[in-house]
Amino acid sequence: MTSLERKQLIFGIKRAMPIVIGYMPVGFALGVLAANANLTPFQIGIMSLLVYAGSAQFIAVSMLSNGIGNLPIIATTFLVNLRHILFSASLSPYFKKINYRLIPFISFFITDESFAVSITDARERNLSYTYFIGIYITSYLSWVISTIIGATFGSLIPDTNMLGFDFALPGMFMVLLLMQIKNYKTAVVAIASGVLSIFFIYVFPGNWNVILAAVITAVIGVLMEK
Repeated sequence: MTSLERKQLIFGIKRAMPIVIGYMPVGFALGVLAANANLTPFQIGIMSLLVYAGSAQFIAVSMLSNGIGNLPIIATTFLVNLRHILFSASLSPYFKKINYRLIPFISFFITDESFAVSITDARERNLSYTYFIGIYITSYLSWVISTIIGATFGSLIPDTNMLGFDFALPGMFMVLLLMQIKNYKTAVVAIASGVLSIFFIYVFPGNWNVILAAVITAVIGVLMEK
């Protein structure tokens, strides 16, 4: 590892710290819910290791607690995580100088939060693979550990809403959104995506509102640039 790659690794770890701060309470809350759904710390740990998608895991835990079968859970998780295709497409131009063998490994760790931070950094400077490993793996480990801790000690906190855990995830998304708004064009796209997402909730069942709003506002953004 060269000195530049080492510096970028450290930079990636530092950039992950706000994500870690947001993940810890949300992951802990998920662990509590998993424990209430009779999942062991080992089981929620394996789920976090293999799935690593907060919203999908919350939905899966809720469905498990209601006795829903495996196939509907898998299908729902797939639909909820379709937006990750958009994340990968947006980051792909910045992966051109990365060894193609590492790209599948790195891509597994992309989440809403890590994408928002890394796409901002990638637009401002050239990044090596060590940066992405630093930010993604650090965020990943914090999520896995926090869910296990939540499942282990969650029984001591029967109501996480009393501590405001339910606001941790939307609060983190608000901060990440503000990082992206740098001019009136990005502000218009952000507002349009929010309005369209709310509108589509009442038009289409399921979680298609996020995908549809993202695709439409992406087109709007491109047209505004041109």
